[in-house]
Amino acid sequence: MVKMSLEPVQVMSAEGQEQLPLNCSSNGERKGPWEDAVVVDPAGPRAAKPTLVTGRRARKVEGGIFFPKPENAVTVAVSTRVLFRTEREQAVFEQRGVEEYLRYQVEHENEPFAPGPAFPFVKALEAVNTRLRELYPQSEELFDIVLVTYNHAHVGIRLINTINHHNLFIERFCMTGGTSPIGYLKAWHTNLYLSADADKVREALAEGIAAATMFTSEKLSEVSQTQLRVAFDGDAVLFSDESERIFKAHGLDKFFEHERANEDTLLDHGPLKGFLEALGKLQKKFYAKGHRMDCPIRTYLVTARSAASSGIRALKTLRAWGLEIDEALFLAGAPKGPMLEKIRPHIYFDDQMFHVEGAAEMGTIAAHVPYGIAQKYPRKQ
Repeated sequence: MVKMSLEPVQVMSAEGQEQLPLNCSSNGERKGPWEDAVVVDPAGPRAAKPTLVTGRRARKVEGGIFFPKPENAVTVAVSTRVLFRTEREQAVFEQRGVEEYLRYQVEHENEPFAPGPAFPFVKALEAVNTRLRELYPQSEELFDIVLVTYNHAHVGIRLINTINHHNLFIERFCMTGGTSPIGYLKAWHTNLYLSADADKVREALAEGIAAATMFTSEKLSEVSQTQLRVAFDGDAVLFSDESERIFKAHGLDKFFEHERANEDTLLDHGPLKGFLEALGKLQKKFYAKGHRMDCPIRTYLVTARSAASSGIRALKTLRAWGLEIDEALFLAGAPKGPMLEKIRPHIYFDDQMFHVEGAAEMGTIAAHVPYGIAQKYPRKQ
């Protein structure tokens, strides 16, 4: 099983005491064998700060730089811990406390963080924006990325340096200084929130905000640089957990019976239906310009449902909602990992950790949606 963790990488000493990670550089990247595996003590003497090599690049669109109003954009909020690799900094915080953590961040503010699990997804969003601006120079219907972090404003300089180093177009920050960001997410009209903090993800879902927990996996497949690919599970993700509850309570035969009896009854919406709607709205802008076949957004339904026995209700529901899924894979209980390996999505959403872990084993960036009955009765492996 591929190791995935929301916690910082840690090394245990012989006495069982936690130490700072020895196999990562200060920006979270793996250290080479030629580098000294030395634990950095933030309280110790410091050398002169290194100079950041990459400068800020001017970013303009035709007619000048502009930023969409939150109510017009598709707003994606990402936390620092999923956009960048911050395991070492998190270890400093947990082992040394907040004051040493802030001092450490300031002393390393010219060292950019390495990319995290959400980085390819954000880059793909920006690639779509480039195409949209070419077709609709004055439109505000774009992806708008907001960086959300519990960090104190002192850390903002390092974050800005990192964003410029990686040439990301992120101008909206929300640095909460340790308080919950959920209220700000609502003010931003957030369409999707990605975080490493499962509790905050559940809090966002409870407020009606589409949200998912992301994990760091050492095995990652290469993904498209020109087409955003987003894959969704069905039940408890796009749809409610109504049918999943029947399955958990009464078994597979009753589930099939229930789906056949209700095939003309629409499923209720799930937590990520709104995000699929937002993607579909942007897709239609490309279709209107004759770009259906080379649209830079592609969506997938990857579900454990069977096609003939229970798939028709899912398809009828999507059609009634006016939503188009580019590809639908009904796996009838087969593992999802191999199919996702072929799709190579920038992100895959599922409500069951069993499937998230299976996807990660195959190199897929998967995010957990902690919603529905499966959270109470997780699948046994």
